[in-house]
Amino acid sequence: MKILLDECVTKHLKPYLPDHDVYTVRQMEWSGIKNGKLMTLCVENGVDILLTIDKNLQYQQNLDKYPVTVVVLNSFSSKVEDLALFIPSFDAQVGSFERHRAYLIDK
Repeated sequence: MKILLDECVTKHLKPYLPDHDVYTVRQMEWSGIKNGKLMTLCVENGVDILLTIDKNLQYQQNLDKYPVTVVVLNSFSSKVEDLALFIPSFDAQVGSFERHRAYLIDK
């Protein structure tokens, strides 16, 4: 699965997702791009999941337009130690995710 870590998600989360192809917004040279254009770039570049902690993204975008899954880690912190706590729940659910949908992941 190809996963894009949103700008608000630390690159240090990548090692916690070893079964996936994980990229950062910065690595893709998409820093500073607004969410609508970012969603379009995800589609154009074959991204399956946009992983974020931005709880508003799912409400700001019409997900019906984008065959991408948005996964929001329900964290108040972007520290890798905090985000890593969500990975077991993410891993347990990733097989059931559907495109054009957003999922809020709790610990």
